[in-house]
Amino acid sequence: QGDLMESGGGSVETGGSLRLSCAISKYINRIPSMGWFRQASGKEREAVASIDKSGRTRYQDSVKGRFTISRDNTGDTLYLEMDSLKPEDTATYICAICGDDYCVSRYAVHYWGSGTQVTVSS
Repeated sequence: QGDLMESGGGSVETGGSLRLSCAISKYINRIPSMGWFRQASGKEREAVASIDKSGRTRYQDSVKGRFTISRDNTGDTLYLEMDSLKPEDTATYICAICGDDYCVSRYAVHYWGSGTQVTVSS
C-alpha cells in the first residue's frame, strides 16, 4: 500500500458524474497543499485542482464550475467531485501532496498516488 491511494474512477457517459477519493497515509505529517492531476494518453500530466491548508482552492480553467476539490475534517481523505463530464476529461487522475502553498505544478509534488482511470464516452 502506497502513501496515497486513489479510488472512484470508472466509465461514464457525457454529462455524468464521478467522485474520486484519495486516502492519505497516516505517516505523512506535513501537508502544505494537496491536489489532483490528470494525464491523458499521449499527453503531459496537468494540474486539475488544488486545496491548501486553509481550504482555499484553485482549478484549471477547463474544469471550473464542474469539478470540486475537498477534503474531510481529519485531513485523511482528499476528494474530487466531477460533474458534467466531457470526453476530453478522459484521463488517469492522480492525487498529490505538494510542498508549496498550492499544488499546481508537478515540480512541487512530494508524493504521488498511482492513479485511477476515468473514461467519458460521447
